[in-house]
Amino acid sequence: MNWFVTMLSILLILNVALAFILIFLERKDPSATWAWLMVLLLVPYLGFVLYLVLGQNLSRQKIFDTKTVEDQLIGKVLLEQLSYMENNEIIFNDEEMVNYQDMIRMQLITDNSIFTQDNQVEIFTDGIEKFEALLDAINKAEDHIHMLYYIIKNDSLSKKIIEALAKKASEGVEVRLLYDALGGRTLTKRFFRDLTKAGGKVASFFPSRIPLINLRVNYRNHRKLAIIDGKIGFIGGFNIGNEYIGLNKKMGYWRDTHLRIKGSAVHMMQTRFFLDWHHAAKKKANYDIKYYPQIKTKGKTGIQIVSSGPDSEKEQIKHGYLKMINSARESIYIQTPYFVPDQSILEALRIALLSGVDVRLMIPNRPDHPFVYWATYSYIGELIDAGVKAYTYENGFLHAKTMVVDGKISSVGTANIDVRSFKLNFEVNAFIYDTETSVKLKEIFEEDLKFCHEITKEKYLNRSIIIKFKESISRLLSPVL
Repeated sequence: MNWFVTMLSILLILNVALAFILIFLERKDPSATWAWLMVLLLVPYLGFVLYLVLGQNLSRQKIFDTKTVEDQLIGKVLLEQLSYMENNEIIFNDEEMVNYQDMIRMQLITDNSIFTQDNQVEIFTDGIEKFEALLDAINKAEDHIHMLYYIIKNDSLSKKIIEALAKKASEGVEVRLLYDALGGRTLTKRFFRDLTKAGGKVASFFPSRIPLINLRVNYRNHRKLAIIDGKIGFIGGFNIGNEYIGLNKKMGYWRDTHLRIKGSAVHMMQTRFFLDWHHAAKKKANYDIKYYPQIKTKGKTGIQIVSSGPDSEKEQIKHGYLKMINSARESIYIQTPYFVPDQSILEALRIALLSGVDVRLMIPNRPDHPFVYWATYSYIGELIDAGVKAYTYENGFLHAKTMVVDGKISSVGTANIDVRSFKLNFEVNAFIYDTETSVKLKEIFEEDLKFCHEITKEKYLNRSIIIKFKESISRLLSPVL
């Protein structure tokens, strides 16, 4: 028995010592460090194992071969755009966008995100309409179809998509489908059999190399992209599955936001897909010119496609959100299912509120991830004191990730306003520099208000003891949720 006690003591000492070393050598922000120390205190024997699985720092690992992309595809254009910015030589289709040159420049430098102005944008807020548009684009594809989705369910909608992809593959169209290993954990090779038999290629992102153990389970590819013939691109919040068209009785109607883009911004979506594909797939694909065809659309919307993830410490999408908030003079409208901001976002919103900006925040009325939801409620309560107008969406589940500032610039994509999206997930957003599109997104927010209840200060203060307890625990764990 003594040897067992001794062994436990040694394991405990090693667990704590090694975890402390890893945490402090990684130089995490203080809130994350304290959260991990609390985990060590509550589950001392498992703490180190949990840190190995959930707390790795991927920013030191070369996951994507961005140098090749820069040299082959965007190097010259990137330098040209930076030169134009420095000399104030860019002519904007929308004259209002002159005021946002510094934001465009920031994303050029931090994410190599080329700014394009020849785009047409269509907004989808309903899953049925979005998937009808996606299937229509798939059925009309002539050369290639590239799709990346965080979640693909094993259900009737997903099978319908796979059938359409298999049909196009049998006609000679190149089909590449990439999904996240955790988001597609219920899928088997049999599910993709018709597609792969027809010549389509399928890969999963960060799969488990050891049965039942995945040391990268905490770092997921949360992106949703579909690129058709290099001319049409889809980006936004919808995954693939029946619940996203309102067929899940528990979740009800699924309210999300997705974009269909035609224009040169699709080329940047294509590049993002290739980077993710090359990391995940055994068989690479060349950056052939056919994947970047000449764009003939007559659009006028300015867009930057911005990516971020745990492979980088730059937090590009978060910085884009911050820049938008700091530029606000009249209004900030935010829709997000999870609101677990870091201190920089909180302070930026407080400053906006104190400056007289109309800040409105919309979240779901129910949790799909309880800890995250109650942490969200806690942070919203803090902002209500500062003057934010907060609402819960009552007509089903709100999953949209949108931000609109002054009805002039906006963002739609996969990144929530939370620490996980900023630091742990691989995300992609379209930052839109166009008054017409931004006004439409603002009007959609205002239309959604008809299905909302406001979280007033009185209502928040009258919440039950149980909810207060849930908030406290969730808030404490929020840096590692």
